[in-house]
Amino acid sequence: QVRLVESGGGLVQTGGSLRLSCAASERILHTYVMGWFRQAPGKEREFVAEVNGFPMTTNYADSVKGRFTISRDNNKNTVYLQMNNLKPEDTAVYYCAARFYTASLYNSWGQGTQVTVSS
Repeated sequence: QVRLVESGGGLVQTGGSLRLSCAASERILHTYVMGWFRQAPGKEREFVAEVNGFPMTTNYADSVKGRFTISRDNNKNTVYLQMNNLKPEDTAVYYCAARFYTASLYNSWGQGTQVTVSS
């Protein structure tokens, strides 16, 4: 498993932006698929976005398409989630996750970072 540490969460007003970062403990190169998930109070954890190693294709939840952008810098072992036009319903704890490219389930998780969007 890969150790993951998220940062960049905080409080922002509706329409604002935040950039989350996720630092991995080892070289992720192109062998790991990296993802972001979120969990709002009283709700189950849900998929937000993921980026493959090579090619760096991306997938997004419908609720964030056009507003969020996932990217990765394999040289820095870091994954980012740029969040624009934030809405109150984006309020949640955001988790970074990793899975080997041949695995179907994510098996490495960060501790989470809180994002709060005020109306």
